[in-house]
Amino acid sequence: MADDRDRDGTEVAVAEFHKKIKEAFEVFDHESNSTVDVREVGTIIRSLGCCPSEGELHDLIAEVEEEEPTGYIRFEKFLPVMTEVLLERRYRPIPEDILLRAFEVLDPAKRGFLTKDELIKYMTEEGEPFSQEEMEEMLSAAIDPESNSINYKDYITMMVIDEN
Repeated sequence: MADDRDRDGTEVAVAEFHKKIKEAFEVFDHESNSTVDVREVGTIIRSLGCCPSEGELHDLIAEVEEEEPTGYIRFEKFLPVMTEVLLERRYRPIPEDILLRAFEVLDPAKRGFLTKDELIKYMTEEGEPFSQEEMEEMLSAAIDPESNSINYKDYITMMVIDEN
């Protein structure tokens, strides 16, 4: 009896995931032929609440690509892989408190902000460097033009994904 309830719960979850995946996929299926440009896959995955690293994203794309890559991903290959990702709750976003601690490491004076120059230095010289495009995208979203700095507590609040 408990097994039936568990299976029914999973079936409901799978049906709900299928609906969400299909809706997200269709936004980028511009030709209405059940394919999307491979460059859109990261956006689709992130719109479903997943936050894979670039390496994880490349692995996922390799899993759903055709044997002879065409530059497009077919829905019927994407659906089962993405359903499994969602069921396993892979690529969950980093919790707010961990993001805050990471910013605080970069702000030893505990000012509550980083200057644009400090942020650029960390993004290009530390860890896995951001590409120019990634850096410009983050700076445009994060930097307050009046103070030319990022109030990282406000930025974290904006970044955090509500899981409910």
